[in-house]
Amino acid sequence: MPKRVLILFAHPALEKSRVNRYLAGAVQNIPGVTFNDLYEVYPDFQIDVAREQELLLAHDVVVLQHPFYWYSSPAILKEWQDLVLEHGFAYGTDGTALRGKVLLNVITTAGPQEAYRPEGYNRFTMRHLLSPFEQTASLCGMRYLAPLTVHRALSLASLRDVEPHALLYRRAIESLIDGSLDLEAATRAERLNDVLPAPDAIVASGTATGAL
Repeated sequence: MPKRVLILFAHPALEKSRVNRYLAGAVQNIPGVTFNDLYEVYPDFQIDVAREQELLLAHDVVVLQHPFYWYSSPAILKEWQDLVLEHGFAYGTDGTALRGKVLLNVITTAGPQEAYRPEGYNRFTMRHLLSPFEQTASLCGMRYLAPLTVHRALSLASLRDVEPHALLYRRAIESLIDGSLDLEAATRAERLNDVLPAPDAIVASGTATGAL
């Protein structure tokens, strides 16, 4: 049975974004995907907790798509976590609503991949820096996958530059829906990018670029 994917999209200045806008365009119309733009729905940060919890209940996979701001996420995603992931719903003795679901971060960052190593200027791996999300998943009984990461995002100046990343993102979502993604490998990896086919292979396989 196909899985249902909820994408929680958080970008406070989408009109200035190239990369996240292209990435979103690649996945938001895939059958089985619900695209929830948090800043668009809640410009005043007044999050409808009941609505968000209903969305979580209705989906099998939760994707957090966001730029990597100060080693974390934009503010609304933290607000969403604080309000929606309530005791008795997401965690605690009776908080089993999310148990067995999958959580994935899809992030853009200006830094190169080599900066996210112990010897790099960010001192930690991307997965290490995202450990609060991984622990959140663990507390909620969810399976946390390695992040899908777009590095050097500020240097991706055109659609042609972004397209391989958008295609890789689309492949990730499609493989989560149809169950073809190796979840064990995706859980152990440092980056989900390394588990998925290379972008050139995706293009060669006939994936339509018009989805962008």
